Amino acid sequence: MFARRIEKLKAYRTETTPARIRLSSNELPYDLPRWLKERIKKELAQIPFNRYPDPYATELREVLAELWGVKPENLLLGNGSDELILYLQTAVGELYEGVAYPIPTFPMYRVVADTLGRPVYEVPLDENLDLDEGAFERVLEDYRPALLFISYPNNPTGNLFSREKLERLRKKVPLMVSDEAYFDFCGETYLPEAVDAAQNVVVLRTLSKVGLASLRVGALIADEAFVKELLKVKMPFNVTYPSQVVAKVVLTEGLEFIRWAVERVVAERERLTAELSKMEGVEVFPSKANFFLFKTPFEADAVHRLLLEEGVLVRNVSYLPGLDGFLRVGVGKPEENDAFLEALRKVLKKLEAAS
Repeated sequence: MFARRIEKLKAYRTETTPARIRLSSNELPYDLPRWLKERIKKELAQIPFNRYPDPYATELREVLAELWGVKPENLLLGNGSDELILYLQTAVGELYEGVAYPIPTFPMYRVVADTLGRPVYEVPLDENLDLDEGAFERVLEDYRPALLFISYPNNPTGNLFSREKLERLRKKVPLMVSDEAYFDFCGETYLPEAVDAAQNVVVLRTLSKVGLASLRVGALIADEAFVKELLKVKMPFNVTYPSQVVAKVVLTEGLEFIRWAVERVVAERERLTAELSKMEGVEVFPSKANFFLFKTPFEADAVHRLLLEEGVLVRNVSYLPGLDGFLRVGVGKPEENDAFLEALRKVLKKLEAAS
């Protein structure tokens, strides 16, 4: 019954392990304040739940356009950026033309390509977790993929790839997608290039990392003609009425809270990485996102398991190419970060005593 390519796939799995402190999913650790939730309740009460939502999320696009300094016509919204990745891979190039990206990176690029049956060209990062430009050039020139996906900053490594390398590589591919899910934590962007019809870049953004993960709202930013063409494959009514309403309230009346929370996370990221760097044998990889990689002298599986026994959940990424021994931790509230540091000290002492 099912296509062969589907039979070979494995369902995407998220981290659902229960824990007292969850630092595994790169979420904003601060929930919306009560006053803002009360405002949202009033707006939700006005929704005609028997009606379909605005298929183009017009009001929300206007809010986002003003926030990002573009025109509403430059925006296409999706049910998370995952849906927009699907649209791009469905519409850009022929299905027999491949998709390229560095590894390790966001797994949905591969999930979508495999679902559609598109060839994938994965290029391992170099020893500094930056782009291997020579290897990428060979792939782009030999196989001529239609799409180059770049997570910027990269998940799970947290770093920004060399802009100079990206500028050279994107000249060798029809379209480069700058996936900027963590833009708010670094400020680096390809947005000016994305709205320029003469350039070959589109940008992806999401509200999931700035406190609205439950809404599943993603945004694609491109020149007007590109957006108009992509509308041909957009699902109708793909962003729910409640999601549009809540996002609009938060990004207007609650914008200062979001900015405050992001600033706190950035400050905690610097404090947390500095504290970890003081621990003997612990290696911390610099990050421009709301998470970072770290490595200890011990097996990552053991550290992950013992941290969980202490009530702290982080992501074990040691199985990914080039990340042997590494774990990824999201930045939490100060008290959560302190609990993580205390738990890690206990775990390291325990493993040291057993070695």
